[in-house]
Amino acid sequence: MTFVRAIFSSSVGWKMINAVSGLSLIGFIIVHLVGNLILLTGTSEAFNQYSHFYETVGSLLYVIELMLVSIFILHIVTAVTVWFSKQMGRDISYKNSASAGSPSKKTWASQTMIYSGLVILVFLILHLVDFKYGPHYDVSNEIVTTQLHLSDGTDVRDMHKTVIEVFQRPVQIIWYSIAVLLLGLHLRHGFWSAFQSLGLNHPKYTPILFRLGIMVGIIIGLGYLAIPVLIYLKGATS
Repeated sequence: MTFVRAIFSSSVGWKMINAVSGLSLIGFIIVHLVGNLILLTGTSEAFNQYSHFYETVGSLLYVIELMLVSIFILHIVTAVTVWFSKQMGRDISYKNSASAGSPSKKTWASQTMIYSGLVILVFLILHLVDFKYGPHYDVSNEIVTTQLHLSDGTDVRDMHKTVIEVFQRPVQIIWYSIAVLLLGLHLRHGFWSAFQSLGLNHPKYTPILFRLGIMVGIIIGLGYLAIPVLIYLKGATS
């Protein structure tokens, strides 16, 4: 209990919690991206089969969702706490925005983390409204039987149709593109700085983590961007 109390009573502890929760969310974001790439490489049946898989795990799905929500809330709370702590401790007259050098590597991405994070939060909420709680279409009995191997009359959601509908709206494409690019920017700094917050600084490995963070941000940002843009360009027949 003493250790836990120490963690939650210091700025260093808050940063460590933020780092661990952030890295956990990055893992989820990567897995989620890999699954969604089926939209570009597979058929509608393949994506519906992938989507339906999560329904087959039963109550475990709610446990996983609760864990993700808890981690996300923890990440937000710690991020805001650390940000306010910095604002309170900063000299009002201090306006130098230049790079602080190693190991801080102050960049535009690092200075806008709280703002890009807020945009990502709004995006996540709207994303759930559009897809998880969006229109519910059932796939045909033929697809259920031949592709999902279900013959007991189980309803299977045609998530592919929902995705195609959403990504045929230009406004959605613009908003989604802005949000995922900001996500990439957020992760560009968040990835490597998480290791720094955990005290894993090393003259040899920190530069590697910094460059790896850039790669993670670019790959995830462009990966998520490719999905709506290519679907939109391909048209409603996707």
